Amino acid sequence: MTHQSEKIMKAASIAEYAHEAQFRKGSNMPYIIHPTAVAKIVSQYSDNENAVAAAYLHDVLEDVPSDKYSEAQMAIDFGKRIVEIVKAVSENKRAGEQEKPWAKRKQYYIEHLIALKDADALLVSAADKIHNLSSMLSDYKNKGDKLWGIFNAPKEKQLAYYKALNAIFQNKNIPQEMKHDFNQKVEQLEIIITGKNSAIRI
Repeated sequence: MTHQSEKIMKAASIAEYAHEAQFRKGSNMPYIIHPTAVAKIVSQYSDNENAVAAAYLHDVLEDVPSDKYSEAQMAIDFGKRIVEIVKAVSENKRAGEQEKPWAKRKQYYIEHLIALKDADALLVSAADKIHNLSSMLSDYKNKGDKLWGIFNAPKEKQLAYYKALNAIFQNKNIPQEMKHDFNQKVEQLEIIITGKNSAIRI
């Protein structure tokens, strides 16, 4: 596990500031729980402080107004490399003044991920999606089918999205344990949603 370097501790502090007053979708849980969990997952597989710091910051450019914390400020605080990683895993949610439709955003992310070769960014992306899946599976135990009402797309499309991501990650340069974990969670999600199991055999 990566030691808590000054850069990583600063990233954790900036993430907490940037996401203050934000909450996880459909809950009263502070949003900072998510980037903290993603950073912990990344640190299990990498000693690269840039990857761990970027994990803390991975949603800042996507979800935090630039007048609170901007890309330029991130570059000053952390350098070009961390900005590159964060941008590589960020969705472009807006088209002008309006938020892009869910399906278009996810299709863009899938296409982007297929082309992505940056090992650190792939690690952060996989950790991000693993934690999202973990949260979804955990929330389902507590909320049952009411869970699906909090999302911007029906459960079938959520499943199709994660199955597409799973197929991509299985062919990417990430640790085998992450591939296995991702695949298992997609299997669990598929059983919940369809009662079937057609995840990738690994």
